[in-house]
Amino acid sequence: MEKELLNEQEIERILTRITYEILEKNKGAENICLIGIVTGGVYLAERIKGKIKETENIDVPIGILDISFYRDDINLAKTRKKIKPTNIPFSLDDKKVVLVDDVLYTGRSTRAAMDALMDFGRPAEIQLAVLIDRGHRELPIMANYTGKYIPTSRSEKIKVYLKEFSGKDSVVLITQ
Repeated sequence: MEKELLNEQEIERILTRITYEILEKNKGAENICLIGIVTGGVYLAERIKGKIKETENIDVPIGILDISFYRDDINLAKTRKKIKPTNIPFSLDDKKVVLVDDVLYTGRSTRAAMDALMDFGRPAEIQLAVLIDRGHRELPIMANYTGKYIPTSRSEKIKVYLKEFSGKDSVVLITQ
């Protein structure tokens, strides 16, 4: 059974708020870059980039990060995911990197993303922006910018639909 938790308008408001929080914490957009975690994080990072451009008139660099080979469960996967290309066409050295993801759950994807980032340089700082935090952390990881905290049970799932790949913006809770 699916229950809609966020609609298009609510997601848009959340992304606007996260953008302003990023700009406030970093005192503007100087020296920051956005790295979207494949897949949902990439589209969210692109939207935040657009909002920063509208607000600050600065075109922040954006990268795409596929963490598949950095996951600690890569050998446990029952089905193989299609690997998407990582594309970070700039140096991360001394940058404030804002990692962007759609859902924060156990923290393992974030840990994998941080490991992957270190192969691209030495950032001054790594921050984390997520649309949804559903709890159940297995690692001591916390987002700097959270759109909405939605407590779930482990048997429930959160599905994020974004226009760029599903034709609509929506966050739903899936219960068994």
